[in-house]
Amino acid sequence: MFNKLYQKSLKLAAHKSSKFFLAIVAFTESSFFPVPPDIMIIPMVIAKKIDYIKIFLIATISSALGGLLGYFIGSTFIDLAMNVVQFYGYEEKVMNLKNNLSSGGEFYVFLGALFLAGFTPLPFKVFTITSGIIGFNIIIFFFICLMSRGLRFFIVSYLSYKFGNIFNNFMKKNGAKWFAITGLIIVAIGLTIYSIIK
Repeated sequence: MFNKLYQKSLKLAAHKSSKFFLAIVAFTESSFFPVPPDIMIIPMVIAKKIDYIKIFLIATISSALGGLLGYFIGSTFIDLAMNVVQFYGYEEKVMNLKNNLSSGGEFYVFLGALFLAGFTPLPFKVFTITSGIIGFNIIIFFFICLMSRGLRFFIVSYLSYKFGNIFNNFMKKNGAKWFAITGLIIVAIGLTIYSIIK
């Protein structure tokens, strides 16, 4: 099923209304859709490099808004939310986050949430739903969504614009490593920002 959705998303990237479909994919991926927007971003930017900023912004804003839907699911439909979390095998991590929050470890919850948002081998929807379950500060939550997803999608868009099919081929072979490195970079940036603010 995942492969069919993946192939369908690739076809949508070539559609004349690809930007509209990118917005839908980015929005829904933040709460339940399994295919990440990157697979549309790369071919779209390669096909029309002049629009790489617009494509990055569409993906970022749509993903962040979709994150609010995931948050709502987590905060309102707890049984459904926990079923999703259990499906991906992160029930224990959610419980740990709730314990940290109740014990006053808000910074660590913030850091964990940021890491979950950026470290995208972990489904982003788990992060958004978990944030709703634990009652994470919604303003900080939305800022994290914009920052982490914005960084990721900008890097993907820019490198697609700069290197085209070379970057596309690299992603096909080293996608998991790429996402892991991106996540670590996002966490490092978050720690730096926190240190400056503190």
